[in-house]
Amino acid sequence: MYKVTLINNSKETVIHHPAFNDLKVQEGQINKGINVADSFSFTIMPNNPGYNIIRPLKTLINVFNMKTGTYEFEGRILMPTESMSDSGVFSKAYVCESELGYLNDSAQRHGEYHDITVRRFFEIMIANHNNDIANDDIDKTFRVGKVTVSNTTDNVYRYLGYESTFDTIDDKLISRLGGELRVRKEKGVRYIDYLDSIGTTKQTEIRLAKNLKSITKEADPDEVITRLVPLGERIESDYEDATDASEARLTIESVNNGKDYIEDTEAKSVFGVITKSQAWDDITIPSNLLRTGQQFLKENNRVKVKYSITALDLSLIGLDTDRFEVGNYYPVINPLMGINEHLRVIGKTIDIIDPDNNDLTIGDRFATASQYQYEANKAQKEVTDLKGTISRQNSKIGTLSVNLSDTKNELEATKQQLQNFEQITDQDLISITNSINTILGTVDQLEQVVDELQGVVTPAEIQQMKDDIQVNKANIQANTEEITNINVEIENIKQRLDNGGL
Repeated sequence: MYKVTLINNSKETVIHHPAFNDLKVQEGQINKGINVADSFSFTIMPNNPGYNIIRPLKTLINVFNMKTGTYEFEGRILMPTESMSDSGVFSKAYVCESELGYLNDSAQRHGEYHDITVRRFFEIMIANHNNDIANDDIDKTFRVGKVTVSNTTDNVYRYLGYESTFDTIDDKLISRLGGELRVRKEKGVRYIDYLDSIGTTKQTEIRLAKNLKSITKEADPDEVITRLVPLGERIESDYEDATDASEARLTIESVNNGKDYIEDTEAKSVFGVITKSQAWDDITIPSNLLRTGQQFLKENNRVKVKYSITALDLSLIGLDTDRFEVGNYYPVINPLMGINEHLRVIGKTIDIIDPDNNDLTIGDRFATASQYQYEANKAQKEVTDLKGTISRQNSKIGTLSVNLSDTKNELEATKQQLQNFEQITDQDLISITNSINTILGTVDQLEQVVDELQGVVTPAEIQQMKDDIQVNKANIQANTEEITNINVEIENIKQRLDNGGL
């Protein structure tokens, strides 16, 4: 399904191909995310044609999906890790980074920029990157593509220093205005886009009992702010050693009853006092700073919720329309965990050796303090409901145990009937058949109970119930041979009746 190719000075060498058993990497995994360089890790053995031709940071590599006709990864190879096992087998393991990582190879130059659009400022940083690495023997330049991020005035006032291009874009734009980076190729040209959000909303479900293999839910309260200190423009200091962090700034004390902070009382009641500050360099009026701080607290005070999911990509076998792609939103449905909403894929792991092991990280869902508390209460209620379900299942098992006992009695009676073939009648035959059906129905019911318990109960709470099920199943299995013998005897009786008697 996946073909892996090395590129050295335009010369290509295939090191993994699904159609050739002797041309394989031992391990291969792609990790994709948002606003990070994708990575690809792989291990090769000495008999692989790429073993001795890889030049770290120079050799390019791509992973091509032969089923979809698209590249899953394009980038360069970093430093190797060489190893020898205790059995004397040698191997090399490599980690690769995608083309977005090229932005780490250049440094910006000092400059002051104001009254320019977000797009123009982004273009300046990319131009600085291109100029810095223009003479390199690997093409690592970008052309600015789509830019949809802006602020309220569509102009920025920024300084540039000497940090790497990637860190500078993250600091000067992404961390302040949001947005996401995307690298794409069109007609051999490498474009870099700066978008409000990548991806779209899809209708392909990730659903329990369909394609959802496992799911873990994790709440991260690190972004919660219950007390915010809004800061405006810098106030010039008389101290020569003052830094950005130590400079005095405009506060809201004069318009907020002497307090330099505002609070989210609902979040505070749940999490307690968590104080953080946020600065806006371009705000010069305290009342505007107060209003902006209130809006910021309302829009950004959230608990991040992240899901780690293992799901089958059924599009690979034509059972689903859409593939799972980073940035897209998909309906995630797991009634047992109270999940039924569109969630965003923010990370994806692709195992090129075993695609069934692909994992998704789903997040970008932010719960307010009240929602967080509501979901906690809802989860507690679900635990209570689960205990009720367990109790009902135990009762059902008890009923089935009684049915099994009755069935065993019927089985004994049936065996007695079969011992006297000369006296058997049509009504007797019907009775025997009903007995067999009762036994088989009991088996089906027990198996159904076992199926219903999968994924619902916790081992600690219902281990005894599982033991009961196993005992009942063992009893049924012990009677299987007798049931088979009865069926054989019934067929013999039918044949004798057809032949004119017993």
